[in-house]
Amino acid sequence: MTDNHRVLVKEKIADSGVELLRGRFDVDIGTDWADGDLAERIGGYDGIIIRSATTLTADIIERGERLKVIGRAGIGVDNIDIAAATKHGVIVANAPESNVIAAAEHTMALMLALCRNVPQAHGSLTSGKWERAKFGGVEVYRKTLGVLGFGRIGQLVAERAKSFGMTVVAFDPFISAERYRELGVERAESSSELYGRADIVTLHLPKTPETANWLDAESIAQMRDGVRVVNCARGELVDHAALEDGLRSGKVAGAALDVFPEEPITEHPLFGLPGVVVTPHLGASTAEAQDRAGVITAEQVLAALSGAPVTNAVNIPTIRPEDMEVLGPFLPLSRNLGRLAVSLGEASSIDRIEVGYEGRLSDFDTRLLTTAVLRGVLEGHTEEPVNDVNAPSIAEQRGIVVAERKEPESADFNELVTVCITSDGNEVRVAGTGFGPRNVPHLVSVHGQSFNIEFADHLAVFRYRDQPGMIGRVGTIFGAHGVNIGSAAVGAREGAEEAVMAVTTDAPVPDDLIREIVALDGFDDGRAVNL
Repeated sequence: MTDNHRVLVKEKIADSGVELLRGRFDVDIGTDWADGDLAERIGGYDGIIIRSATTLTADIIERGERLKVIGRAGIGVDNIDIAAATKHGVIVANAPESNVIAAAEHTMALMLALCRNVPQAHGSLTSGKWERAKFGGVEVYRKTLGVLGFGRIGQLVAERAKSFGMTVVAFDPFISAERYRELGVERAESSSELYGRADIVTLHLPKTPETANWLDAESIAQMRDGVRVVNCARGELVDHAALEDGLRSGKVAGAALDVFPEEPITEHPLFGLPGVVVTPHLGASTAEAQDRAGVITAEQVLAALSGAPVTNAVNIPTIRPEDMEVLGPFLPLSRNLGRLAVSLGEASSIDRIEVGYEGRLSDFDTRLLTTAVLRGVLEGHTEEPVNDVNAPSIAEQRGIVVAERKEPESADFNELVTVCITSDGNEVRVAGTGFGPRNVPHLVSVHGQSFNIEFADHLAVFRYRDQPGMIGRVGTIFGAHGVNIGSAAVGAREGAEEAVMAVTTDAPVPDDLIREIVALDGFDDGRAVNL
């Protein structure tokens, strides 16, 4: 017996996924449809499953009058107009962890091939040469593997490396210290520390403006002589010109690459260099990963059409209109507080995030706001995209404790949101509220000092000794650098020696400006934050 729903499987997925859907729904296979058929026929389906070859534009989604769910059998959703889907109430779900095992195993395969010269020896032997002495390698046993980015894939690589008798050291500030201990992995306080210890470096960082060319000439200079580099994450993480220089100088003994800034690619200065192993982006290319993506996506579509929770949804989950009327304005505030709090921290791990709700907010189910805080904390720092559905599970995977605290009364505000991040025993605490009929987000406390300033896209926060002349010195240096201060606020408790100043600007604050101010006598710390 089937429900009165129709599902279109537009691209090939595992037969088991198709059968799962056919157990409940009418399923059509559209893998052989001609161009233009989808736009004409989408209106007859409640759900659709695609991979990367199908693009669901706003126009196609709008034509899907019955459409309730889009399933993407894979990770990326760039081929789906998420905003249009959300506008029309269509759930978009993907399979974000379908390829993590495949990616971890390919990382290990490349590392071993690199250390034992497997591709070079294979090529030599099949060309008619017996060059046994030429291709002697090194063992990974008792070598130190440095893992840059310790999310799901990085952790799986660490587990496998330890089974080879390797010492594993990882750098990722967005992982709790307890998680490192659970996995028996040593925590590096910085990427520089990792470089100084690792015999082999493997990258598992997200692709963000901050991580572009993370491994550059400066990074390579900090590495041990004879280091080997593995990248199965994103091609943009590596400055390939700097890597080539390192290989030619002998500083880098070898490199194994599965990803490149531009793909497909068949010619590259690194190709053919001794000690270089390359593959054409095969990290997720296993039969099991592809089948797993199809089955997971089918399960998500089944859940969506059956009214069950959709755990891999990438757009905003449903919330009652009456609750959204109150909570909605506090979503950007919560995300900004999370972003600000993590930017003000100094530790190499996050152990706990506590979100406090005071006043009227304490009467509501605030999990949506807490998720917004987690997004602010985690976005851009994890290998998988963070959204309103997966943020709590990503925090859990990384061993971060998330807690809520509620107080029915607030001393000074109708509603107050407080975010406290604990790292290595140190706390960073910020608080904010909404002002006016639209609840415009305002920052009202940082590091225990109270003030009031409207949030802006670009902020700078300073801690300094409370004495005359400090505000003027800050303003003078901002002016000298040509950076316009939009607004400023200062908090200093009576009798306290320290004050906190927050300023907003209309453009990002340069790092050299921050360093110049912090170098002044009496200034303890300064941070630029882009929200």
